[in-house]
Amino acid sequence: MEIIEKSIPSSKFDDVNLEGTTFNNINLKNSIFTDINFENTKISNVNMANVELSDCNLSGMTIEGISVLEMIEAYNKLHQS
Repeated sequence: MEIIEKSIPSSKFDDVNLEGTTFNNINLKNSIFTDINFENTKISNVNMANVELSDCNLSGMTIEGISVLEMIEAYNKLHQS
């Protein structure tokens, strides 16, 4: 199925399987994602300004080839009181 040049603002998707789907040129500004499986997903050329991640399994996640868990560990060591 292809949805091309469509506007569907304020939509709700619940219990949907989009495995293997490709998203290009998508505006998800002000969206909320909960209980999502992004395992083995590749994200590139994305504006991540002001994105907040919380209560997430970050094992194996990298940003520009750097382990996110290692970055958090290094940050925590620098900011220990």
